[in-house]
Amino acid sequence: MTPAARIQAAIEILDAIAAAARDGGAPADAILAEAMRARRYAGSNDRRAIRAHVYDAIRVVRSVPRSGRDAMLALADLQPEIAVLFDGSPYGPAPIAADELRAETGLAAGALVDLFDPLVGEGEHGAMLARAPLDLRANRIKAARDDLATLFPDGEAMPGAPDGWRLPPETAAIQHPAYAEGCFEVQDAASQYASAALGAAPGQAIVDLCAGGGGKTLAIASLTGNDADILACDTNRARLQQLAPRAERAGATRIESLLLNPGQERAMLADHLGKADRVIVDAPCSGSGTWRRSPELRWRLTPARLDRHLADQAKLLAIAADLVAPGGKLLYAVCSIIAREGRAQVDDFLKQHGGWTADTGYLPAGIGRAAGSGFLLTPAHDRCDGFFLARLTSPC
Repeated sequence: MTPAARIQAAIEILDAIAAAARDGGAPADAILAEAMRARRYAGSNDRRAIRAHVYDAIRVVRSVPRSGRDAMLALADLQPEIAVLFDGSPYGPAPIAADELRAETGLAAGALVDLFDPLVGEGEHGAMLARAPLDLRANRIKAARDDLATLFPDGEAMPGAPDGWRLPPETAAIQHPAYAEGCFEVQDAASQYASAALGAAPGQAIVDLCAGGGGKTLAIASLTGNDADILACDTNRARLQQLAPRAERAGATRIESLLLNPGQERAMLADHLGKADRVIVDAPCSGSGTWRRSPELRWRLTPARLDRHLADQAKLLAIAADLVAPGGKLLYAVCSIIAREGRAQVDDFLKQHGGWTADTGYLPAGIGRAAGSGFLLTPAHDRCDGFFLARLTSPC
């Protein structure tokens, strides 16, 4: 492909990503993968270049653009080497008209920025869209961080994460045989901090209420030395089905999965009510803390979608509270920097659940900042995804 043809391909893919963002369709990475399958003639260099153009444009444009061309023109204004490729050549984009509109640039729409937690000042905005490193977590059942240091000597230890090893962005770590052997998982530092913050111990009964593909479930199994009974729940069958093969690879043998029917969660968990020593709720949210990895999420969030997330979070917190044994602990986590999903959500919970108290001191020194009854982690302050965490103790 010519350089100009790569730009035109990126424009077409951006059209599909923008449409999906408006309609709640497939995520950008899935759309990009499908587009590459349809362009079998594209070589590996072409694919890398197109991917870079697509994600560079997404990072530059603050909200969903009218078209992929609008988005690419915004990028071209910042990168003159791209602007010259709008040359009208075969398979390339048409020349830029003098009065042609561009998509607006910036971190996010002003109304969205206004929702950020007060701790997230303008000085932190740049880090929220920077390329994220590749964080690994050693699986204690089979390996230690020192083993990762030997396997990947170009990495570095992560502060406060005893199992964490950080590599440059897009390192092909999962192609290493040690990954297939279950020695490590790819997991951002924030998720590692959250898993450890639960304070799980061997012999405990643990419920992961929103297990998804099982990243935190496996981290908890590792932290407890495969010596705790873990119930991993979710309402998404496709995501939960990913856990079994991952657990087998990791050697985590004490994990039970439970697919929940939406609206019937409490009834399906009746046998576990009031019995769990630890419950973790990694609730569905805006994903505003993960823009480094999924920058198109800025394009997807609407007031209606945020309201749905808030309602789901409150419902899940209430269900989780019923699962916790007297004196047990509940960890609420969202990969969000929006105050309503973090500190405000926990404040509402504490008002409605008398006798529950908020813990402190469960994060490593220097990690996170107090945010209401919980803690906020951000890319700029903590070099990880944005996360809100709150650990709450049930009344005895």
